[in-house]
Amino acid sequence: MIEKWHRIRALLIKELLAVWRDKKSRIVLIIPPIVQLCIFTFAATLDVQNVSIGILNRDNGGESFELVQRFMGAPTFKTITHLQSIEEIAPYINNQNGVMVVSIDEQFSRLLNRREPASVQIILDGRKSNSTQIVAGYATTIIQQFNDDFSAQHKIPTQATHVNPYYWYNPNLYYYWYNVPSLTGVITMLVGLIVTALSVAREREVGTFDQLLVSPITPTEILIGKTIPGIIIGMMEGTIILAVGVLLFQVPFTGSLLLLYLSMFLFVSSIVGFGLLISSLSSTQQQAILGTFVFMSPALLLSGFATPIENMPHWLQLVTYLNPLRYFLIISKGIFLKEMPFHIVVTNLWQMALIALIALPIAGWFFRRRLD
Repeated sequence: MIEKWHRIRALLIKELLAVWRDKKSRIVLIIPPIVQLCIFTFAATLDVQNVSIGILNRDNGGESFELVQRFMGAPTFKTITHLQSIEEIAPYINNQNGVMVVSIDEQFSRLLNRREPASVQIILDGRKSNSTQIVAGYATTIIQQFNDDFSAQHKIPTQATHVNPYYWYNPNLYYYWYNVPSLTGVITMLVGLIVTALSVAREREVGTFDQLLVSPITPTEILIGKTIPGIIIGMMEGTIILAVGVLLFQVPFTGSLLLLYLSMFLFVSSIVGFGLLISSLSSTQQQAILGTFVFMSPALLLSGFATPIENMPHWLQLVTYLNPLRYFLIISKGIFLKEMPFHIVVTNLWQMALIALIALPIAGWFFRRRLD
C-alpha cells in the first residue's frame, strides 16, 4: 500500500511539474482566467443600455412636453428620434432603427387638465423579445412616475396601487454581482476541463504514455494520478477568481467559505470526470480541445447563466439536471449574495456528488478499455 502511494505521488508530482515548468502553461492558467473574468464581468451583462427609441408627440401641451423630457433624460435611452406622423412608425420599427416607439396623441394634455384618464401607447419590436420586455418596463416606470408627480402637483387622487420596486440581494442592480459568482463556475469549469482533457491526450501524442504503461504503475494508479492534479488546479483557479471577485470587484461574500469550497470540490471533481472521459476518447490534443468545446457549449447554455432554465422547453429542462454547472451556479450565487442556508446548499450538493460518482467511474472504464 505504501509502495502504491509512492507511485501515485510520483505521478502527481510529475503532472504538476509538467504544467508548472512549462512557461506557457503557467501563463495560460493564471493570466487568461483573470482577463476572462474582467471581460465577461462587464461584457456579458444582461442590462439593456444605449437603447434607441422613437417618440411621436402629436400634442402641443406642456404635459406631453414634460413626459417627452423625462424620456430624453433617462440614461437608458441613448438615441431618441422624434417622429412627425403615424406613417413613420412602421418603417422605424421594420428597419430596426429602434426597439420602441412612444406615441402620445393630441388629446393627452387636454384630458389630463380635465382630470380625465389619458393614455400613452408604446409600440415594441417583438423580434427582440428580451430587450423589448426590459425596455417596456423602463417606459412603464417613467410614465407611472410622471402620473404620480402630476397627481401630487395638482392635488388630485391617483390610483391606490403604487409600483415601488425593491430588489433583494442586489438593491442597486449591479450586474457584476450576478456575473462574478457565475463566472467562478464557468471559468473554473473551462480550465479544469482543458487541463484534464489534455493530460492523457498529450501523453499519447508525445509518446510518453507508452512509457507509463511499461512502468510499475497500474492503470488505476495512472487514472488517480491524472485526476488529482486536475482537481488541485481547478480549485486553485476557483480561488484566484474568488479573490479577484471579492477584492477587485467588491462583490459581497455573505455565506460560508467552507461550504463554497466543499461545493467547488464536488463541482471540479465532476468536471474532471468529464475531462478524463474526453481525454480517454481522444488520440491527439486537437481532438481533446475540440471535445472540450463540444461539452462546454451545451453545459454553459443549459446552466441558467445566459437564459433562465424556467424559460426552456420542459424536455430541455430535464436535460439540465445532468449538468453540474447548473447546481454550482445556484450555490455560488446563493453563498455570495444571500447567505444561502446549509439545507438548501445540501440539496444541490448531493446532486453534484452523484454526477461526480457517475462521471469518474465511467471515465475510468473508458480509460481502461483504451488500454486493452
